[in-house]
Amino acid sequence: MLINASQSALLVVDLQQKLLPAIHDNETILAQAVRLATIAGLLGVPVIGTAQIPDKLGPNHPAVARLCDKILAKSHFDACAEGLLPALPTAVRQIVISGCETHICVLQTALSLLERGYRVLPLLDACGSRKTSDRDAAFARLRQAGAEPVTVEMVAYEWMRDSRHAQFREVLKLIK
Repeated sequence: MLINASQSALLVVDLQQKLLPAIHDNETILAQAVRLATIAGLLGVPVIGTAQIPDKLGPNHPAVARLCDKILAKSHFDACAEGLLPALPTAVRQIVISGCETHICVLQTALSLLERGYRVLPLLDACGSRKTSDRDAAFARLRQAGAEPVTVEMVAYEWMRDSRHAQFREVLKLIK
């Protein structure tokens, strides 16, 4: 059940400039999302971002936006309702998820992906909500539904598998 880079995509949900300041521990969540998106880029894992009504909530944070292969604008809370599935490469069966708000857009998108047979791996250290109780409730529901909460380091090392990986030194610099 290791996470496989060749079957993975990183989904970065709604890390937008106007929304982030309201999110509990937003600086850590942004830093961790940027860290894993950078690692994904080094390892050839696609990075897809979403932006909830960007005309009102603004664009994604520039540190995230520059690392995304695609950014999907949406009004639905569930990104699957607005083009996420066709945006995923056909080999992708594992979706690692970062973002906010965990109890709304992350949760609804993750549940929708689970219903469609994807392995869903929400990042404990890169997902947030305004209130920690909402975030915690979302992770409880996600676990119950079959998602597997993980951390940035878990994903990075499973994607590489071996300390002899060609990008190991570069990834290690980002982890430390």
